[in-house]
Order: sequence, then structure tokens, then C-alpha cells
Amino acid sequence: MKKPLLLYLGLIAFTCAVYCQEIPVDRPSGSGEVKITAHSSGLHGYIGYSATRPPERSEYNAGMGFYSAVWPLIDQPVAHFQIGLAGTWIMPDNSDNKDKPLAPVGTLARDNWPARGPTWSSVFQTLEGGLGYWAGNHFRYGPPKFSMNATPQCYDYEIGSPGWSFFYDNNALPDNRLGIAQLSNRLLIPPDALPFQGQPNGEFFGYAYMALPFTDPVEGEPPTGDQNWTCFINTSNFKGPIAYYIPETWSKIGKLFDYPFIYGRGLDARPGIMGGGAMEINTVPRFDAVDEHGDVYSKIPKLQFPVDQQGRTLLVQDVIYYSKDALYHDFKAWRDGGPVCSGKFREDGIWESALTTRTTRYDQAGLQIAGVENVFDTSVHEAGLWGLQWIDNRISPRGVFPQYYKQIGDKRVAVSSDEVPERLRSMEFELAPPGEKYTSPNTGAWTNPGPAAGPYEVDLLDGSRVTYYWYRFIDQPSFQQYDWSRDKKSKLQALVEKIHKTWPIDRDYLPPPGRDTHLVSLDPALIVTPPKGLEYGYVPIVTSQAAAED
Repeated sequence: MKKPLLLYLGLIAFTCAVYCQEIPVDRPSGSGEVKITAHSSGLHGYIGYSATRPPERSEYNAGMGFYSAVWPLIDQPVAHFQIGLAGTWIMPDNSDNKDKPLAPVGTLARDNWPARGPTWSSVFQTLEGGLGYWAGNHFRYGPPKFSMNATPQCYDYEIGSPGWSFFYDNNALPDNRLGIAQLSNRLLIPPDALPFQGQPNGEFFGYAYMALPFTDPVEGEPPTGDQNWTCFINTSNFKGPIAYYIPETWSKIGKLFDYPFIYGRGLDARPGIMGGGAMEINTVPRFDAVDEHGDVYSKIPKLQFPVDQQGRTLLVQDVIYYSKDALYHDFKAWRDGGPVCSGKFREDGIWESALTTRTTRYDQAGLQIAGVENVFDTSVHEAGLWGLQWIDNRISPRGVFPQYYKQIGDKRVAVSSDEVPERLRSMEFELAPPGEKYTSPNTGAWTNPGPAAGPYEVDLLDGSRVTYYWYRFIDQPSFQQYDWSRDKKSKLQALVEKIHKTWPIDRDYLPPPGRDTHLVSLDPALIVTPPKGLEYGYVPIVTSQAAAED
């Protein structure tokens, strides 16, 4: 049996340097000295599930999707904090290769992660992203955000939006590393990810990546497939595709490193595989306290979860694999002059995955955490529905992850708040201030051929102000690195105009949730209307994002 993808997640986590500083300590009358220090590495673990894969040699490999819950995991925007809500990863299926490296010499993965050998398949290319809080977010506001994210070149760089990496840089990606094509003419995709409206409390966000043939396969060096992995979302106020990864994003690594073995092995050509998902608890600050007896205690931020009347937290439902019958074939026929394709996923192209789970192992600064299992455990509540089951206990209220720990031997054991020094209970974590402005260049792909209208501005609920321009679809920056023929560009432009004319944002494309479920709402300011004369075939491209007060 193949290992589920969840087993690989920990080794690819974003890293964060540990910080430590002594905090001034109050000495209340009659108490001993308590020394408090601030650190990173407060909590690490993967609250996850495994999802059965379709039978081998089946055709259910052209798309994957599910519904994930949205809620404010923390009360305030804490600095140095990164936790992903339930998400997953998609990789190209290279299971036929047992021993030859997919990662070329000179890439980050090949040169630094020998444990991933001999094939480096799990760090070759990934399509991921999802809901969460990231240490690099510039504009935090309480609830999580949604971001597309991919690693097309063995973790040499990442792509998170039509212009920027995954929050790592204030500046837009170099022209030759842009990889996402903005498809929707109704939704802004800012570099700091998509915020939500209000205070969601467990409403669901549906999304799927579908491999669609916007363009035909290309021979030559490098050969490039026709799989344009397209992100569809399902919310209460926006439904449909938002953007896709240009196939050359995946194929060009072979030519760049002069490594023909990996021609045809990227996500542009290979079937996709997905084996489960998780909440990735990555970067969490903590306070340590040492009392007069030398006992060590710790505190992490309050992590809260929505809980229903049955003591359950519902995190993920309806994990589905799709075959080309779901949309690919109808889409291609329409592209080539056939009947109109509605964009709705066909039921005969759906394969529903069965979910399993297991108790999570957590650690703090490398020390195993004990006692969380007495507060909650993961659970498959019913077919296709996964989450947490809370247990009545003295350590923590229902819906609150244990916040306090005492070191006993070589473990950090969860304890109640009244078992730790008073000064530790009163410590407050640093809040994240607004970050620096995201900027794009005034040269290259952003200006040649350039936009058709703008600039326009809009303020988002995360406290940022977004500047955007309207570009003709084929003129947007991500395409300018490719020397495509006039015929290829005109056919793609015509196809997108048809999509804009016939695919509205208020009807279902993804299968609706399989149970009575409320959908979350995006920040309404993200939803825009094209200017007069640019209604079809033009897309809004974000060029900067800054704090609104700036």
C-alpha cells in the first residue's frame, strides 16, 4: 500500500528561525522569582486524514477537490504564526519511476534534501495552497485567507498569485517565473491571498483543481502537455474558476537544467495524485516560564475551533477525484467549436474518496507533547466527513486547544491554566503589524503590451488597499515570457471571451456539499465589475497591495 501524502508533509514545511528573548518579570509579594522567555517552536504537528485513492490505472486523475471549514483560529493577528487549515497537496504521478532522480542537480531539493532520494518525487512539483495563516502574510485581520500556491521547480521558488510568490517577497516574481494566469473577470486575486467576510464560524469553502485543455500539447524542447490546472471555488457570493497554471510553468524545468529525463513528467502532462490532507501546525510562538523550583511551564496562543451540539468540529467533507468525463472532454469540444460547455462538473466523472484518520502526535521545541488526546481526537464523523471530537476534561474548555504545558521528564504535558505561574497566564503574544507594500515593476511583462484601463483601487477587510488594472487576457504579465504564435494567442483569447460570456459567478460548478452545509462568503470588495467596453476577454490584474492608511 502506498504511503498517504500526509506522511510527507512534515519534511517540506516552511522553516522559521527560533527567536528567544528574556522578558522583564514582575515579582508579586510573597512569590518566588519566575523567569519568562519568548520563543518560537511552540507547537508542531499535522491534524490530518488519509483519503483512499482511485484504483490503479483508473482515469480519476484529472482533478481533485473538497470542502474545508473556515473560522478564526485565533482571536487576534499574532506575529510569528503559521498554521494551515485543512488542505492537501497534488503531485504528478511518477510512480513508474523507482530510482532515477526527478530533481536536477542544482535545485534546492536535490542539493539539500538527500533523504528525499532516490527519486525526489515528493518534492519535484506540488500544487497546494489552501486556507490558513502564514508567517509571511503582510495583512492579518483575524480569520484565515485562501491562497493558490505551487512549487514548479523542486522548491527553488513558489508561485502564490498571478504576480507574486507565497508571501516571501514584497516584489513581484521575475517575468520568467510568473506562472498563474488570471482567468476570472469578476474576482481580484491579491498577493496576500483572499480574505473572507465577517467572522465565519465553520462555514465551508469549496475548491478543486481541474486539468483543462485551454491549449494543445506542444512538441519540441521542452515538450509541454495540455493540462492547465484550473482553480474552481464555491462560496456563497462567488462560484466558478478564478485562475489556472500555465502548462509551461511545469515543463520548462527540463530544458532549464538540460535534463531530458523529466520531459513529460510534470503536472502539465502527468496525472495528478492526492492522498489525504491536514491542518499543518508549523510556526507558533510560545512563552516559557521557570519557577523558583526549576519547573518549566509554557504557554501558546489560544487556538479555538467551532463545536456543534454533538461536541464535533467539522473540518473537511466531500473529498472527490475527477476524471476527464467531469469537464475536460466537454470543455475541449466547446473550445474546438462544439456545443456550449456549462462548466458544471458532470456526475459521471466523480469518484468519492473514503476517509480514515488517526491520533495526531504533537511536539514543542522537539519535545513530545502529551495530553492533547484527553481534550480531543480526530474523527471520521460519518461517511465523507472528517474533523475533531471533543472530550469533556479539566485541561481546556471545549473547542480550545490546550494552551498550557508543564515539562515532565522529556515531555511537555498539557495542564490547566491554574497549574502554571500567574505571571505566565498574564503574558500576551506580540501582534502582527501591517507589512510592507507588495509592488510590481514598471517595466517588462507588466508594461509591454500593458493594461487597457486603470488604475483602480479598492479597500479590503484585511486593512489593505489593492491597486489593479484591466488587461486583455492574453496580454497579462504571465504570458509575456512565451513566444507563442499569433494564432495560438487569438484562439486562447477567443476561448476566454466565451467563458466570460457564458459562465456566471452565481451558479454551481463544483458538486454542492453532500450535506446541509452553509458556504462562507468572500470579502465583497474582491468582486469587481469590468468597465464598459471591457466586459469580455479582459481580466483585473493586481499590481500592488499596501496598508490602507498608507
